[in-house]
Amino acid sequence: MVSSTVALVTGANKGLGFETARQLGRRGATVLLGSRDPGRGEAAAAVLREEGLDVTAVPLDVTDAAAVRALADRLRAEHGRLDILVNNAGSIDETPILDVSAEQMRRTFETNVFAVTEVTHAMLPLLRASTAGRIVNVASTTASFALTGEIDSPYAAAEHILPYSSSKAALNMITVRYAQAFHRTPGYEHLKINSASPGHVATDLTHHGSSRTAAEGARIIVHLATLPADGPSGGYLSDAGQQPW
Repeated sequence: MVSSTVALVTGANKGLGFETARQLGRRGATVLLGSRDPGRGEAAAAVLREEGLDVTAVPLDVTDAAAVRALADRLRAEHGRLDILVNNAGSIDETPILDVSAEQMRRTFETNVFAVTEVTHAMLPLLRASTAGRIVNVASTTASFALTGEIDSPYAAAEHILPYSSSKAALNMITVRYAQAFHRTPGYEHLKINSASPGHVATDLTHHGSSRTAAEGARIIVHLATLPADGPSGGYLSDAGQQPW
């Protein structure tokens, strides 16, 4: 990477997003740290700037279409392109599966699926303007049909995350279909999109119930965000390089 690489990470004021922003910054990227809360975003960016990284906080509620378009306009004016988009912002609803309502599903999909589509669509012209545009959708091992299909597996036992796991499964299909469209469409062939499976990581989303750190989980995200020209596209990859379909 060169210092002119421009990266946007959504939901980056803490957890996986924050560590992704840090690791991209350490690789020399100019990082735009997206945060729904401007104050928390600026505080997080200030920490990374103290480490000598080129990080700017940008207010971004991914469920606000007008805010997404405004940020795209700002990036166009200030940078003219976007090299890396990390769709990290997400939400979870932990209602027991038999009590989940359609409204709870709808709220989770709003952030984890519809907002990802909104942000990607708005940033696509800027990514196309890059010589090596990369999109990473942060998925989850709980989205894996292979891992959850075994009735006795620990993933099958997670019966309180139906909206989350199903939204992340939908996100994986979005990844695949975008990758196929990029491959088929002249002028988009240089773009790569992949889903990252960071594993069960100690963040607010998981109530810090894991020994795996956010820094460890961010490694696969950063790897996919900085793929060379011969790297994969349309994959669902873990830190071990496996596709946990």
